[in-house]
Amino acid sequence: MKTQSPNQRSGVLWRLTGAITNHPWRTIGVWVLAIAAIIVGSQTLGGELQNNFSIPNSDAQRATDLLTQRFPARSGDSATIVFKSTGKLDAPEAKAAVMKAIAAATTVKHVSESGDPYAGKNGQLSKAGDVGYVDVQFDQAGWTLPAGTADALKSAVNQAVAGSGVEVAFTGQAVQEPPKQGASEGLGLLAAIIVLLIVFGTVVAAFIPIFLALLAVGLGLTILTLAAGFTDFNTITPILATMIGLGVGIDYSLFIVTRFRQALHDGATPQAAARIAAATAGRAVIFAGVTVAISVIGLATVGLDFITKMGIGASLTVLTSVAVAVTLLPAVLALLGHKVDRLKLPFVGVPDDSLAAQKNTAVARWGRFVTRRPKLFTAVPLLLVLAAASPVLAIQLGAADSGSAPADSTQRIAYDWLAEGFGPGFNGPLLIAVDTKGDAGAPDRLQKAIAATPGVSFAAPPLVNPAKDTAIIMAYADSAPQDAATADLVMTLRQDTIPTALRGTSAVAYVGGGTAAFDDISAQIFSRIPWFLLFVVGITLLILTMAFRSIVIALKAAITTILSCAAAFGILVVVFQQGHAMSLIGLDRTGPIESFLPVIVFALVFGLSMDYEVFLVSRIREAYVGGDAPRLAITDGVAAIGRVIIAAAIIMSVVFFAFLTGEDRTIKEFGLALGLAIAIDAFVIRLTLVPAFMHLLDAKAWYIPRWVDKVLPRLTVEAPEEQ
Repeated sequence: MKTQSPNQRSGVLWRLTGAITNHPWRTIGVWVLAIAAIIVGSQTLGGELQNNFSIPNSDAQRATDLLTQRFPARSGDSATIVFKSTGKLDAPEAKAAVMKAIAAATTVKHVSESGDPYAGKNGQLSKAGDVGYVDVQFDQAGWTLPAGTADALKSAVNQAVAGSGVEVAFTGQAVQEPPKQGASEGLGLLAAIIVLLIVFGTVVAAFIPIFLALLAVGLGLTILTLAAGFTDFNTITPILATMIGLGVGIDYSLFIVTRFRQALHDGATPQAAARIAAATAGRAVIFAGVTVAISVIGLATVGLDFITKMGIGASLTVLTSVAVAVTLLPAVLALLGHKVDRLKLPFVGVPDDSLAAQKNTAVARWGRFVTRRPKLFTAVPLLLVLAAASPVLAIQLGAADSGSAPADSTQRIAYDWLAEGFGPGFNGPLLIAVDTKGDAGAPDRLQKAIAATPGVSFAAPPLVNPAKDTAIIMAYADSAPQDAATADLVMTLRQDTIPTALRGTSAVAYVGGGTAAFDDISAQIFSRIPWFLLFVVGITLLILTMAFRSIVIALKAAITTILSCAAAFGILVVVFQQGHAMSLIGLDRTGPIESFLPVIVFALVFGLSMDYEVFLVSRIREAYVGGDAPRLAITDGVAAIGRVIIAAAIIMSVVFFAFLTGEDRTIKEFGLALGLAIAIDAFVIRLTLVPAFMHLLDAKAWYIPRWVDKVLPRLTVEAPEEQ
């Protein structure tokens, strides 16, 4: 295989890395100033994260907009205080404690109204009399309430019932706690350190990717805070950004450090080695990071702003990781030089990263083993992935309710008490907003029709605004909010009950509330999936074809990545929806997959899996254009980069899997889906199926029609040669 010497390389990146490695302290100084400016900007202009779920042109959004305009006292979110006693709540001492608690709740700032469960006003007692609830109305949406408002409510109510024998729990959007990150990042970093120590054999080399990944994540989150001053980002965004940022940040630095050590071991000077690594591996890192960014941009085609913002927020740490790896890391490596191999670990030898030694590694032997049996290692991985993906056909999208929360959380306790006292449907009330348009009797007629609808356990009397032109009807289903039967009920109300009850009148009504909103989110996503896939897959196909000058390579990359995602989603359905092995990840109830999760995971995985595709195929192509025969280039490429892909995939998967230790169900879903997709993509697809399939294709793997080759611009992943 022919290699390129430094004087053969050219291009913008080669010139940039030359300036960086020749003046490393200057580069570090620029970075320090940039980081300081971003920190100051985030502290002066930054904002807070907010859960603003807007669903354009949906029934749930119309209900929200109507109440905001006509019934502002009811347009804010509410908190439900649930009371439970070993005796009867209407006993004198218990009743006094409950009423004292309600009075205390009304003193909390931004509480506009509370109820009386004994009078049936915004609350009631169960038939058994041991469970009761009251709704506390706030004058703002939960995500706009000042920090500490929910804690103030809980503190006031808990103090009021202290020593009375009455227990309390809280639920509702106004007291919804943001997901906590816990120790997930620490566990992921610990696992990454262990893997890096084994891969590099030295403490210095192992900690460089860790340090730079933490720097990139911290910088990305700071930029996120700055951006939050100008637009809304969901509270789950920083956790997702941290998860993605740690994985790619470590991987990108690992890739460049490995190439640096290879150049050092082949005899290059520290400055030359750093420049070669940044201009070769760095080019693939840039390509991979841009692919992630493009995939995330595709989320905009779904038409839901909060989904787009979640993707953009997560991609910030990816882009900062690219910038750190391609500019700051080469400066650090140029200064370290051979010190990168210092602090060797006992019993762990420092691997020889030279080109000659790579051909004798275990992964090199695996590459030769796979390509000697190409039909077997094409068919078996394909069958395994398809089998894992098959449960995805039964996927149920929606929103897991508080019944899936940790058993000791106040939301879960309140959920269980309400289900025990009033039935499961009381945990996800349907809010019907009625615009009377001059028909004063419409709300009462509609309430009776809703109450008589099969699947409705109770429909409260209408609440009418002071202007008498808008009303609210709260309806409760027989089934739990996350059950498919509840989604069917929402459809029945919208398509049958409401049109029938209001026929012949000018009045209109919209079904809103959290349960209906997530149904609308699911419907919106399903309707836009073809456009989303067309954008993400189409743009990626175009870029890969430009980069590798092969339609076959591009199609293979897109199809196999789709298979990796499908397999991960299939296993997700088995665990979260069907309940198999869910106790192993801290869950005790099944539920639907969050409606927004598949598109976000697909966009991220499609970008992240391109890392391994680009890293592997760029080395194969580098060997191919350097003179290797097509089949020899495959084994040489696997030998050159396989060990790095294995380490990178283990690190990224473990970082993702570490988030399974958190409490939030949605974070667990993201962690399992991303971790599985990366592991399947790296080990089953890139290092097994791809080499075998490319061996079968031989030179046909690099096929591109002449007219396409002439039309498409050239985008080179491997460093170009001087013409």
